[in-house]
Amino acid sequence: MEPSVKEGNGKEWAKKAAIGRAAASLFEKKGYLETSLKDISEAAKLSKGCIYYYFSSKHDILYFILDVYMDHLLEGLEDELRKKTDINSKIQFIMHRHLSLYNNRIPEAKAILTDAHNLPYEYYRSIALKQKKYSHILADVLSEYFDGEMPMNKAKAISYVVFGMCNSIMHWHDPDGQITLEELSGICFSLFTGGIRQLKTNQAINT
Repeated sequence: MEPSVKEGNGKEWAKKAAIGRAAASLFEKKGYLETSLKDISEAAKLSKGCIYYYFSSKHDILYFILDVYMDHLLEGLEDELRKKTDINSKIQFIMHRHLSLYNNRIPEAKAILTDAHNLPYEYYRSIALKQKKYSHILADVLSEYFDGEMPMNKAKAISYVVFGMCNSIMHWHDPDGQITLEELSGICFSLFTGGIRQLKTNQAINT
């Protein structure tokens, strides 16, 4: 059975979300392994007993953080893509949306990249399945870009390259710096589409 994040009522969900945010910030600053439940309780301004009321362990908190973040990435994405008829606008939308969500939830996004491997297998598998679903959505769009002639395994590989580029850029991007998120998104899209056009040309030559 896959682990699940139970929302409960609105107040319970809000409390769990607050604990998750406090923990994610600590994981970013101190590291997951170095952060204790005592640290989390102090940051969340709650007793350890209260933390245990909502979560059974530290890895339960980490799973909650990652699961909620992945749900944010997936929520409504396919519906939004169906509204777009131009393939380039689909690719640009996915990239800009990914960067924006990362920017709005930096500690949680970094936890996905650096801490997921600390989860017990069944929890890690649940997160990995959502990650695969997310990359598969982009792979489908890329397959459409190549008129269905790009093998799906290559399309999936390219999707991981796209998300890897976005994640690495956001790792150093200063939200308050001179380059806005919109400008950064435009740069990423231009660099990517320049390269993918060459791939499409090469694909046509080799078929």
